[in-house]
Amino acid sequence: MAARGFLQIAPGRRVTLNGVEWTIEDVHGQFGRLVLVDDDGRTETRSFRWLLNHPDLRLLPTVEESGRPSPVARQPRTRADLTEDQLERARLRAAHVLEAETGFREGHPARAMPGEPRPAYDPDRTTLTQRRHAKAAETKAMPRPEAVRLGLQHLSYRTLERLSALSGDSLLLACADGRWTRRRSGHRSITEEIREAIFAVKAECGERARLSMSAKHRLMHQYMSERFPTFPTKKIPSRSTLDHVWKEWFGPGGARPRYERTAEAAAEAGVSGRMVVHRPGQVLVLDSTPMPVKLRETVFGDAVTATLTLALDLYTHGLPAFRLTLQSDTSVDIAMLLRDVMLPFPMRDGWGEDMEWPYAGVPADVIAEFTGHRVAALPFFAPETVTTDHGGPYKNHDLVEAEREIGCRILPARVLRQTDKFAVERQFLTVQTMLFEHLLGFTGGDVSDRGADPERDASLTLAQAEHIIATWIVQIWQNRKLGEYAPSWAPGEDHSPNTLFAAAMEQGGFDLDFPEPSFYYKVLRKHHVKIHPRRGVKILGLWYHHPVLDEPRFQQPSARGGKHARQWVVRSDRRDRRQVFLQDDADHETWHILRWRGLPPEGEIPAFSDKTAGALLAHVKANNIRIHSESELLEHLLGILGSVTPVDQWPSQAKKKAGKKQRVAQAREITRAQAAAADRPSIPAPADEPTPAEMPAAWAEHARTIDRAVDTDRRRRREEALAGTRPVARPTLHEALSRRPMFLLPPRDGSEADRAAREEEA
Repeated sequence: MAARGFLQIAPGRRVTLNGVEWTIEDVHGQFGRLVLVDDDGRTETRSFRWLLNHPDLRLLPTVEESGRPSPVARQPRTRADLTEDQLERARLRAAHVLEAETGFREGHPARAMPGEPRPAYDPDRTTLTQRRHAKAAETKAMPRPEAVRLGLQHLSYRTLERLSALSGDSLLLACADGRWTRRRSGHRSITEEIREAIFAVKAECGERARLSMSAKHRLMHQYMSERFPTFPTKKIPSRSTLDHVWKEWFGPGGARPRYERTAEAAAEAGVSGRMVVHRPGQVLVLDSTPMPVKLRETVFGDAVTATLTLALDLYTHGLPAFRLTLQSDTSVDIAMLLRDVMLPFPMRDGWGEDMEWPYAGVPADVIAEFTGHRVAALPFFAPETVTTDHGGPYKNHDLVEAEREIGCRILPARVLRQTDKFAVERQFLTVQTMLFEHLLGFTGGDVSDRGADPERDASLTLAQAEHIIATWIVQIWQNRKLGEYAPSWAPGEDHSPNTLFAAAMEQGGFDLDFPEPSFYYKVLRKHHVKIHPRRGVKILGLWYHHPVLDEPRFQQPSARGGKHARQWVVRSDRRDRRQVFLQDDADHETWHILRWRGLPPEGEIPAFSDKTAGALLAHVKANNIRIHSESELLEHLLGILGSVTPVDQWPSQAKKKAGKKQRVAQAREITRAQAAAADRPSIPAPADEPTPAEMPAAWAEHARTIDRAVDTDRRRRREEALAGTRPVARPTLHEALSRRPMFLLPPRDGSEADRAAREEEA
């Protein structure tokens, strides 16, 4: 074996010359010659000097070296890798090099500093060689601490000559000490056995609960003792070393274990990355959260918690629609929210012209002509893709069917991956910090942050809170400058959700297509039923009828085919079970309102939801009550609706007899009925078709409505019971005796009046 400098040359060593791999076949040390053989069998004889000075010489690792970890490759250094102090010291060294090369510390006469050029470095009087020698002598004469601080203790003529070919950042980085950004050599204690143990512990921790680094270190010791019993225990890395290696290989590990397992499963399934949106309406993100402000319900006046549901456009980060519901929302509320996204938002009382439709290309007068009212500055569009979480209302098959009816694709977020709808999650916090924190009754984001009595501070009603949120969205949020959500194609421009929507309109146009009023019925729940000749249709345990069902065309099975052949499609709104809706088969634009057969022919009763209807049917079944007609159910329904303490007994202690849970449920019933009436299109009904009355907002009127309904129901049943009997012409003996006291003696004289009285009694 022969050695030349740092290169060891021996038979069998492989090298690369100009991209071709060669093997050193033989070495003649005494002659300074070696034999090279390539993979094709070609042989060349070269000298040691030729091989050592070859510009493209690359060494390939030997068999022994391949077992050791190779140096880690790295990217070139940049100025960002240096600290402020290191960068300043590198600039001072570069200034000395530039002064030796040009006579000026900045490298050019135009940027000469006061007193430059100095006599020893004047380019008009000295040569380059003289300046380099002068600089080497100057640095050598510097005090040792100053020279060491600047790194000039080894600056020689030869160093200045080598640095003369560099300029700019290359010179600055060359003057930086290589120890400042030295290559990381890894951890020498991490052998192949330790590496295997670390990955085994990582796989084991993926299925367990969160473990501390000390527990992981003990698991690594256990793995090494069982799998590699001969491995020296003292060579196992410490806990701190394992901590450093774990963070380098697997990251900080701040995520929850269940989220990490879900992310790994999604990565294995090929589901990763984020969707890039290019236009408004391409992706609409929906989510619900309890509103952190206590509100007053208008029925009993109790402090309640409402649910806020937001629809956020991922392209503009605008809020085209929102909903406030008492307690939790339902699939019907989400379906109506999607319909609100497609409808223009009307102007409200107190809103000025600055909040009216401002977008170029479609004047406000044109929009107002189509809608019949002035439109606020809130975008509306047909969503293409809807992203939701896996909550109960969003997974409901009725909502999925409504989304298909709208024509949008459903893209549910991955389980336990909030990053799939990060924008709407962040929007809830934005609304809280910009609006909710300034309202009375604010509860904070956590129970620990709650005030002393937020229920006492609650002063806003549901309608007032809805108006405040709508005003904030239209006036503030839609015109607020976007920060990190600004578009990438306009980095130097200021954009808001409204201006982004206007820019998209100018680029791709705007589809002025409003949903028809009948669209309300199409997003409701569908029931495939048969029409009974006399009773009508049965929907979820209740019978509904309309005079149109007595026509011959409805007395025969439907002409529909497919899975639900020969059945009629009836739609129901679960918020108001007093009526269902049937689309006319001849005129598809006409919808017939089928009333519940238990409703009285005159007057109205309060609306009731599917929950109350379920309680009614459960009450009848539990008490073995035989129902011969739907009108007999009305008495039990009114008992359930009026189960709360009557209003005449308030504000005494009787209010405490009705629990808050029962009062809130009753208030939610009334509020949902009001929402259903507001969502229902205002289509004039035929003269012979009664329409449900609007629900009263106060419990006093609600109780009076129930009393009137009870009186009407009792009068109707009494009249039906006495329909076949004859009235009594003369009073009975008991009635005659009750008019005159029995122990009152008649007068002695037989006057005409006395005789007339006796004849009348007889």
